Amino acid sequence: MGSTETQMATPEFRYIPLSYSHADSQASALRLILTLNPDWEGPGNNIEFVRFTDGITNTVCLYPSVASHETSDKVVTQSRLTAPQLLKIINLKPGLTEEQIDNEAVLMRAYGNGTEVLIDRERETKSHALLASRGLAPPLLARFKNGLLYRFIRGKPCGHQDLVSPPIWRGVARRLAQWHAVLPSSGAVSAKDTSVAEIAASQDDEITVIEPRRAGPSMWNVLQKWVLALPVTTPEQRARRLSLQAELQWVLDVLDDGKGIGEDGLVFSHCDLLCANVIVLPGENGLPTPEDGIAPVNFIDYEYAVPAPAAFDISNHLAEWGGYDCDYNMMPTKSVRRQFLTEYTKSYCEQRGLDASSQPEIADRLYEDVDRFRGIPGLYWGVWALIQAQISQIDFDYASYAEIRLGEYYAWKREADGSRKQAGEEMPLRESRWASEE
Repeated sequence: MGSTETQMATPEFRYIPLSYSHADSQASALRLILTLNPDWEGPGNNIEFVRFTDGITNTVCLYPSVASHETSDKVVTQSRLTAPQLLKIINLKPGLTEEQIDNEAVLMRAYGNGTEVLIDRERETKSHALLASRGLAPPLLARFKNGLLYRFIRGKPCGHQDLVSPPIWRGVARRLAQWHAVLPSSGAVSAKDTSVAEIAASQDDEITVIEPRRAGPSMWNVLQKWVLALPVTTPEQRARRLSLQAELQWVLDVLDDGKGIGEDGLVFSHCDLLCANVIVLPGENGLPTPEDGIAPVNFIDYEYAVPAPAAFDISNHLAEWGGYDCDYNMMPTKSVRRQFLTEYTKSYCEQRGLDASSQPEIADRLYEDVDRFRGIPGLYWGVWALIQAQISQIDFDYASYAEIRLGEYYAWKREADGSRKQAGEEMPLRESRWASEE
């Protein structure tokens, strides 16, 4: 039931052999935009740079403190704190409306330092181009030495409380199903993509890497690379890495069965659908919600987009209903998950041209798969945060965040293997909320 395509050509786009400089922000950004749009130079033009620092922009949010659950005053210009610079560049020509100015606006995204450890930038660029070719991302205008230039999307980014609003989650379900239905399951292949066998050949240590059912890029492959990138300076760090490698092997054995929707159980996935990456688009007559009660949405930021089980992409999004401070009271109950997956399945079948009679069977299968995958986002972002704790220059307690997310994974595992019940311990809030029938 997945895409039969395994490859899809992505269009060529312009390369500008210049760099953005954090130390000389405006001048370097101006050089880039005038190289892209030379007609913006001269009389009658009025270029302005809008650094995304408030809630009405596409990707900026305030990241709360994990330890205190209080909102930090640190403004973050990217959803996962890898700290790129994101500028909206506009030309305030006389006589233009705000909408006309926005329609010609350019977003400039410059990568954060050291993020290549976590993100394959070539794959991100190819993914963006692939998505744009299907109308699922804003047009990509050019790439430069350390970033991308692309069109601006008019709309409002969600906060985590928006995600639990039925018009918005129904819109997310529809849009995510479109991603999974129409894009090739192989996604956008990067020259840097390596199989786990190639990773194993490059390693000279005690880890035996995993072997997923399908070789090549996938969220399993990404997570394996992250585990291998964990620090091993101390005996404790080496032991932690071995432990997490064992967990990765265990979940692969349990979950990588190829039975999900898609080609061999994989679909091209966003893998990072937190609130700030969901943009609510203006509806008809400029209203935020159309008459059918489903908000039109789009997704932004494709750094982590890669083939993955659909259940992982869905459960990863649902995990974000708790927001940046992991408020587990916000987790979707059984009835809400069923409604979300019913909306998703309806859209998926429409996009795939499948008969409506197949919808209940697909929804039932997804419901079970999403339940099985609910702990994997905790492992995924927990390992990610352990790496960030070592490389990031941002003032944020990644180490504590890692333990919170890994705690989600271990709580799920204890439910899966029955050890929590056997020990006679109370079910954690996240698990009890997930098990609620409401």
